[in-house]
Amino acid sequence: MGVRGDVRTQRVGLFGRLGAGNLGNDASMETILGFLATTAPEATVDALCSGPARLTEHYGLPAGQLLWMHAPMTSRLRLARPVITLAKIGLGAVIDTCRIAAWVRRHDVVIVPGMGVLESNLPQRPWQLPYALFVLSVAGRLFRTKIALVGVGASVVEEGLTRKLLVTAGRLASFRSFRDQDSLGAAQQIGLADPADKVCPDLAFALPVPPDLPGATDAVGVGVMAYYGGPEDRHQADRVHTEYVTKMTAFVRRLIESGRPVRLLIGDADDEAVALGIRAAVRAGAGADVPISYDRPETADDVMRQLATVDAVVGTRFHTVLLAVKLAKPTIAIAYGQKHAALMAAMGAGDLVQNVKDLDVDVLAKQLETALSDRDSLIPALAERSDENARRLDDHLTELAAALF
Repeated sequence: MGVRGDVRTQRVGLFGRLGAGNLGNDASMETILGFLATTAPEATVDALCSGPARLTEHYGLPAGQLLWMHAPMTSRLRLARPVITLAKIGLGAVIDTCRIAAWVRRHDVVIVPGMGVLESNLPQRPWQLPYALFVLSVAGRLFRTKIALVGVGASVVEEGLTRKLLVTAGRLASFRSFRDQDSLGAAQQIGLADPADKVCPDLAFALPVPPDLPGATDAVGVGVMAYYGGPEDRHQADRVHTEYVTKMTAFVRRLIESGRPVRLLIGDADDEAVALGIRAAVRAGAGADVPISYDRPETADDVMRQLATVDAVVGTRFHTVLLAVKLAKPTIAIAYGQKHAALMAAMGAGDLVQNVKDLDVDVLAKQLETALSDRDSLIPALAERSDENARRLDDHLTELAAALF
C-alpha cells in the first residue's frame, strides 16, 4: 500500500463483526490496519466489535463489545434477560444507542472495513447490526466524526425495518465504496448509494501472501459452512442445514472414492462443527485411515497456508473462495449470495458457480473435473486478475486516505 502522508494524530475506530471467528471479516480488517500503519502511523486505533477479546489478543487493539446483549453477563442480568423478549430488545437498544454514540464521539474517523454489512443473505434481526450501523452513522453526523464504509457488500434488502435502518446508515456515511458492481447496483436500487460511489475489489485481495507456502498435493480443498439458509428460511433452518451437510458429505465421499485426498476448510469458527461432523461421518464408513484432514485455522494466513497444499478448491464461505482464487487455485464456488457469482465472473470463472439452494453433487463433480482439466489456462488467468485487484485496491486506498485524512 503506497499511501504516505503527514497526518496529525488521529483517533481511528474500527467497527463491525470483527474478532468473532469470521476469518474473512478479520482479513478485511488486517488490510485496513496495514493501510493505517502506512497512512496514519501516529493514529491511535481501537475497535467496537463482536469479538473484543480476540482483537486484543491477536492484534493488540483495545476493543469493546459491539452489542450489549452479546456481552458477558453478571449473574443478576443473566436471570433477568430471558424474562421478556421485547423488554430485553428495548433495553438493549437504549444501552447500545448510548454506548455506540459515546464511542463515536471519541473518534475523528470510524472505518467499517469490508464485510457484508449491507447484505441480507444470511439471517439477522433489525435490532442487531442494522440498528448498530444506524446509530453509528447518525452519531457520526452529530459529532462530525467521519464514517467510512470501505469495500462493503450490499444486497437488495426486502425486510422493511432492516432496509430502512441500512439505507439511512449508508446515506449518512461520509465515505462509501462497494466490493463489486452488483453490491453497488443493489445499494443504488434501494436508495442507499449514489451513481458516483466507488467500486473496489474485496479488501482481502490486498493481503500479502504468506512466505514459504507449502507445495500442492493432489488433494482437493472442500470449504464447508454452518449454513442454515437466508432470512426467508428461518422456519426451516434445521432442514436446510441438514440437506446441505448431507450433500457435502456425499461429495467428499465421492472424491475419496475416486482416489482424491480431501482437506476440509472453514472460514468461520462456527463452521468447525460441520467440518468435524463430515470427517467423522466419512471415517465411520471408510475407516480411520481414510485420506481426509482438517486443521482449525486462526487467521487468513492459516487459510492461505492450507489452500496452498491443495490442487483445487470447492468452497462455500465467501472468503474461503476469495482466498482460493487469490492464490490462483482452480475453484468452484457454492453461492449463498450474489457476491460469489460476482467474484467468480470478475475472476473469469463465472461458469464455476452453483447456488447452494440448488446444490447438485453430480454437477459439482463435473465442474471440478472441468476446472482441473482447464488448469493450465485457468491458473495464469486467476493470478493475473488477482494481481490487478491488488493494484486497484492500492489506488482505492490512496483515495480513501485523501478523503479521511
